[in-house]
Amino acid sequence: MPASSGSALGLAARLRGLDDAALARLVAARGVRAHGIDDFFDLAEALLDRGSVQAALQRLDRPVLALLATAGELAATEGAPTAVRLAEELGATVDEVEQRARVAEDVALLGVESGRYAPWDAVVEQLRAWPAFGLPTREHLIADPPPAALEPVSETDARFVDRGAAERAFATTTTVSELLRALDAQPARQLSRGGVALPDGRRLAAAAGIEGDTVDRLLDVASRAGLARLDGGSWIPDVDAAGWLRRPRLERWARLAGAWLERLPDDLLVLLRSRAHAQWGEGLLDFVAWLFPAGGDWVRDRVMVVAREAELLGLLSGATPSTAGAALLVDGEEAASEAMRALFPTEVDRIYLQPDLSAIAPGPLVAEVDDRMRRIADVETLELASTYRVSEASITRALVAGETVDGIRDFLAATSLTGVPQPVEYLLDDTAQRFGSLRVGALDPGVVQGSLSYVRASDAALLEPLAVDPALAALDLVRDGNRLLCRYTEEVLYDALVEARYAVVTEDAVGTIVPPPRHRRAAGERVTSDDTAVLLVQHVRSGAAAEPADTGRAWLERQLELAVKNRMTVVVSVRLPDGSDVEYLVEPASLAGGRLRARDRRADIERTLPVSSITAVTPR
Repeated sequence: MPASSGSALGLAARLRGLDDAALARLVAARGVRAHGIDDFFDLAEALLDRGSVQAALQRLDRPVLALLATAGELAATEGAPTAVRLAEELGATVDEVEQRARVAEDVALLGVESGRYAPWDAVVEQLRAWPAFGLPTREHLIADPPPAALEPVSETDARFVDRGAAERAFATTTTVSELLRALDAQPARQLSRGGVALPDGRRLAAAAGIEGDTVDRLLDVASRAGLARLDGGSWIPDVDAAGWLRRPRLERWARLAGAWLERLPDDLLVLLRSRAHAQWGEGLLDFVAWLFPAGGDWVRDRVMVVAREAELLGLLSGATPSTAGAALLVDGEEAASEAMRALFPTEVDRIYLQPDLSAIAPGPLVAEVDDRMRRIADVETLELASTYRVSEASITRALVAGETVDGIRDFLAATSLTGVPQPVEYLLDDTAQRFGSLRVGALDPGVVQGSLSYVRASDAALLEPLAVDPALAALDLVRDGNRLLCRYTEEVLYDALVEARYAVVTEDAVGTIVPPPRHRRAAGERVTSDDTAVLLVQHVRSGAAAEPADTGRAWLERQLELAVKNRMTVVVSVRLPDGSDVEYLVEPASLAGGRLRARDRRADIERTLPVSSITAVTPR
């Protein structure tokens, strides 16, 4: 396969042979924009655009770049080299060459055919132009030595950082847990330019007790662990989130840390694993700059993102890997968990229930008790010793969710180290008697002019506090018999009443108590993914679906159009009237009226060929 086969024709044929998953990965990895791409030829041209090629080269490490540069030079002088020939030239093993070649082929920079390797023409041209921009030549890619070894971490440094790292690991595990619970209650909208919409960001930050500027970073941590995902432009908990929240906190942390390790790019994984016991800092950045000579700001930013997440997870403190971080890199998730176990706070299964209706946990509660407490009480503070508060509204919420007063009383009696104080007993009995006395429902638009929802009461006197409550003035509640009408939706009305500490439930059109609107929507509304790479692949594939891979008429004509446009030399196979085939080496000049006009390179004459007789077009 000569180097000149690195054309859009050859690449288009290879792209067409990929399955949809591999094609979507390629489109995503190369950041291809969908605009103007209707078929595999458009996609091939986009991938071979010099700017796109340079962007892809920036993300390759020195060994892969050296392979591409060497394969390109050998292909121009000797023909496309084998892995054995490249191994000789690079001073590498055949296995190493094949591994590097797979990396380059996966991002559509290298053609592989019959055990021979040649970069596409645009790749060769771009690498040859590198010295003019201060980037290394092929010789420098092969011969330049790496920077000095990184400074090792002393035992004293490791002991000093481990406790602080464990505190950060515990805090991050806790905040990710709270983010997932908040997303379960209400999804968070993702802006098209990136980042969570401001109102949702504030809500999530308040729920997790964190600064707003860390929400996106923690969502990324959750996403990497398969716990949160974008669905229809909004963040929601992934299917594994509920099970993860029921695990002990140490196991939750191990899942987050393991996902950080699993999602590390192979090149960074090898690098960090070999330097698991060394200071990261500027020395690491210098090494990475050497390893990715064209990376520029991208490679520095990439390392900084990895380091920031490592610090959040307690794998790194400043520039120093923690003992758990080093164990994770060298021996994996289980070893990291063991290293962190002695430093994580011990979980407890008891609370102190107070006469003021508060409940204090003397440590992080085990998941089962914490989950039950959240069903019957509101979380007030989230620390090592968390505080919950039982109220009429929280007990009402639990009853709607299926709890019973007797079940709540039994749970508190079994869990509380101080028994069940009398004020809590009174609250349970009173709430049971009043349960369902205030009900919110939706009104069909137009049934009552200007109103979309209502709150009604079994006793009209119960509505009086709502009608005069300053906290509810913005709702503009209007009296209508034994109900108050509201111009806002059922969800807005319900949320406002709950926030004002009223024990309300929601009902359907026939008066049956149902879950609040937000939970009904979360259970019923799941939008299909809008992955742009997948959509682009579907669009390109649909255009080719009706044509056979090699002989489809539209496919052949697009090959010829591209050859005319780029003045390529190709081999065309023509079916003669007697049924035999003949091949011509031609440079197409024009395509019109169902006929191809081309210069025959062997006979040095101009030929005009009917397109209907052409059976194949092969790049030269």
